[in-house]
Amino acid sequence: MADHQSGATGGVETVFDSTLESVDAAESLALDVAQRSGFAEEDLHKIGMAVREAMVNAVVHGNRYNLKKKVHFSLSSSSEQLSVKIADEGEGFEETELPDPLSEENLLRQSGRGLLLIKAFVDQFEMRKAPPLGTEVRLIFHRNE
Repeated sequence: MADHQSGATGGVETVFDSTLESVDAAESLALDVAQRSGFAEEDLHKIGMAVREAMVNAVVHGNRYNLKKKVHFSLSSSSEQLSVKIADEGEGFEETELPDPLSEENLLRQSGRGLLLIKAFVDQFEMRKAPPLGTEVRLIFHRNE
């Protein structure tokens, strides 16, 4: 895992393996930066859940646990917000192609709610295809005074 930090903005860039251990490491890293940036305890819970879900999506659905594929992780913080980018090296997908997790036939499925949960916990959500392959999500959390 490579790690590059820059001081003033609280920025971190790293590359994770496609493992569930990386999910834990990314969540811990995001929570550490958010806590040092002054986010409240309730916000830390939201940040942790959203980053965990996005990392699981990247490792499990994007890279399909392929150890040759990596998850690119970066975050930056300021006095106003925390921004987290997570990009996998998978085949990518269109959000519109996903089944509605709230439709009756999907309510009892064991997966398929990750994006719904992420969107519930973030202030802003962006998703795009990551060149040349993969999906990149950007999670933005505003710091509430």
